[in-house]
Amino acid sequence: MRYSPIDNQLFIRNRQRLAALLKPKSLVILNANDIMPTNADGTMTFRQNNDLFYLTGVDQEETQLVLFPDHPDPKFREVLFLRETSELIEIWEGHKLTKAEAEQTTGIPQKQIYWTSQFEQIFIQMVFEADHVYLNTNEHTRAGIEVQTRDVRFINEFKQKYPLHHLERLAPLMHYLRVIKQPQEVPLIQTAIDITEKMFRRLLGFIKPGVWEYEIEAEMMHEYLRNRSRGAAYSPIIASGANACVLHYIDNSQQCQDGDVILLDIGAEYANYNADMTRSVPVNGRFTERQRAVYDAVLRVMNEAKQMLRPGNLWDEYHREVGKVMEAELIGLGLLDKNEVANQDPDAPLYKKYFMHGTSHFLGLDVHDVGNKYRRMEPGMVFTVEPGIYIPAEKLGIRLENNVLITESGNIDLMANIPVEAEEIEALMNK
Repeated sequence: MRYSPIDNQLFIRNRQRLAALLKPKSLVILNANDIMPTNADGTMTFRQNNDLFYLTGVDQEETQLVLFPDHPDPKFREVLFLRETSELIEIWEGHKLTKAEAEQTTGIPQKQIYWTSQFEQIFIQMVFEADHVYLNTNEHTRAGIEVQTRDVRFINEFKQKYPLHHLERLAPLMHYLRVIKQPQEVPLIQTAIDITEKMFRRLLGFIKPGVWEYEIEAEMMHEYLRNRSRGAAYSPIIASGANACVLHYIDNSQQCQDGDVILLDIGAEYANYNADMTRSVPVNGRFTERQRAVYDAVLRVMNEAKQMLRPGNLWDEYHREVGKVMEAELIGLGLLDKNEVANQDPDAPLYKKYFMHGTSHFLGLDVHDVGNKYRRMEPGMVFTVEPGIYIPAEKLGIRLENNVLITESGNIDLMANIPVEAEEIEALMNK
């Protein structure tokens, strides 16, 4: 892997934290993601199942983890299965983890590490001792139609082979754990953010009238890759002019025009952890008076929203309060009428015409990371803060986004070093 080795104490501790949440005599099974095909003999870049990575640090296909903390035989309490390599695989695909390397990565003793071809032989010695079996599924409010993942196939196979076992959902437990970032995780997120900062400063010296959105994307990727990132954490949004009013614009195919503002929703990945940043900058290096007014309004909302991210607050209440701040800014910009706002339907607030998405989401191993919005905010949670104002009639869309860590003594803006004030943006673009 490109990234530096991660202390295996993170994964040892994560397994211990999960074990503490399990019912007595419970068995847990997790599977690696598939390598997905493209066409002919092509494949997509492998991306590990985040729950498996969270518990092992293994970033390799055809991996299985079985946990059974209460098994009578200690050697069956943590078992890892790896793809067995060969001289042929080594020649065609490169190095695969040895058992010794897997022990170093995971903290699981080498004597409890087997090849995937041995799964059935070992698993049969474990499964009949279990009263509860936890299986993994992709449970996320933003998840689309689920493809038949390795986890889905395993669930179907398990039900056929062991129809009388009592199945449990692993996802709620993993969501509960993953939403609170451990001390070793925050530096990994911060590294992704630091790479993003280097990239953004590079772009500020590159953007000018006449460049194409895809050229900006190329500059972005260059800076990511040269800093040990695998690349973009998500499909980058590089949206100039009216394109910025399309929330998920990813064509990145237009030429940047003098007088436009370009919206950059871009973040780096590092060691499977993600940054998620948005900045809006003037193509020619100077905001117009109107652009600056809208920009400053969005920045004020972002700064106020950041202060609302504190222990004890609830997701929905937070978003309602941010909405009130946004209403005041939109009235000040002449986009909303104060009297109409006073008489609006509270279930259909008028500000949604210009700010139609949420202000924050969880961030971590997933860009839209797992977590429960009904759980009160706690220290260790990491959120994005990303208000925006979109005015299609003016071909102007401005969004600003930072990543914030909640702590017991307040919150920490992990992107505090990335330029965001309009004056600094203009100064860097014109130096």
